[in-house]
Amino acid sequence: MTLTGVKISVPLEMVSYINSDDEKMELERNALILYPFIKNLTISHGKAAEILGISKNELIELYDGLGLAYLDFEIDEVEEEVSIYKKLKGVTE
Repeated sequence: MTLTGVKISVPLEMVSYINSDDEKMELERNALILYPFIKNLTISHGKAAEILGISKNELIELYDGLGLAYLDFEIDEVEEEVSIYKKLKGVTE
């Protein structure tokens, strides 16, 4: 993976948190920068993982450890998906 520097504007109080030599913290920071693009469907988890140089499963586990769910469904959406699946498969209750 090729790295480059990017200039961003942050509050002065954040500088000590951003400038870290800790690889794990750097990975988490970069994953969090990508997360809004996953959430708004600009990129997939797989593409974000590729950009970060890790597997999709590692990225999903990283987000899980940070409290960010892989699947973001409301219960009624899940129930609707299950209902559609059962209809398509001809499953009767």
